[in-house]
Amino acid sequence: MSEVLESKKNNVIPQPSRALRDLILLIAITIFVLVLSYFFDLFVIIVRFLQRHPERIVYVDEVFTGLLTLSIGLAIFAWRRWGELKKETAERIKKQEELLRFTATQAEVERIISKQLRSDMDQMKEDVREILNLVQNKI
Repeated sequence: MSEVLESKKNNVIPQPSRALRDLILLIAITIFVLVLSYFFDLFVIIVRFLQRHPERIVYVDEVFTGLLTLSIGLAIFAWRRWGELKKETAERIKKQEELLRFTATQAEVERIISKQLRSDMDQMKEDVREILNLVQNKI
């Protein structure tokens, strides 16, 4: 999210995510296969082969139905995992921001404590000098 804001500030076009590039590539390959299938009648070739060799037809319709169901199921599976990943990523970013705020606060507290300790040490040194001066003056 911050990358998008930074790119808008710098007038830089953000690069598409890897998932988006993969999705575009998948769509392009699918269109390419559909076009090849249309022009070369790949399914007709398969049907003619099966007509010439009827003994090879063993549950062809079940195989196609199973493959169709598998592809739809995998698409739904991927969509759900993508949603979970987005949610987990948002939670992780939130936790990292909290950790950074805590770290900054802790560093500020340590700086204040260190400054106070130095001040106390300087005061103690001065007190010791005064006591030594009093002791030396009495001697």
